[in-house]
Amino acid sequence: MMKQPHHRKTSTYGFSRAANLMQTRIRAASEKRGFAVTRLLTHWAEIVGGATAEIAKPVNVSYGKGGMGATLTVLTTGAQAPMLEMQKDQIRDKVNACYGYRAIARVRITQTAPSGFSEGRIAFVPAPKPDKTPNAQTQAQAAALSEDVASPSLKEALAVLGANILHKQSSDPKE
Repeated sequence: MMKQPHHRKTSTYGFSRAANLMQTRIRAASEKRGFAVTRLLTHWAEIVGGATAEIAKPVNVSYGKGGMGATLTVLTTGAQAPMLEMQKDQIRDKVNACYGYRAIARVRITQTAPSGFSEGRIAFVPAPKPDKTPNAQTQAQAAALSEDVASPSLKEALAVLGANILHKQSSDPKE
């Protein structure tokens, strides 16, 4: 007598979740309607605004297993994460307004890129460097102060030093 193979009895009775059935169709429809990650990356500053774009960068758009809508992962630094956390709803609304429908359901903030530490870093713009060259008026004033010196090389060195000191004093915001 041959033993019959034991079939596993499922509790779903042949039914599946509607979200699982619709996921591939939703993804195809969203791509057809223009939801492309490249648009989000290339127009990020225009979508969320300059202030937010300076401190955050989109790194990933992922679809959940059974969820409706995508999750946008945004990269930021540790110092900016609390500020960005308070803006999650506004970021989601701005991205969805750009696409014209609810493409993004959730915004996730990370301080490291999903691809690793070296990839996906935020490129921070350094503060503008102050102008270190004294103007002509400051140079003339410093040359007048060193006029009584007999040695030409010492006179020139004192004029340069005096011009730098006068320029720093005039551009120092503390005074």
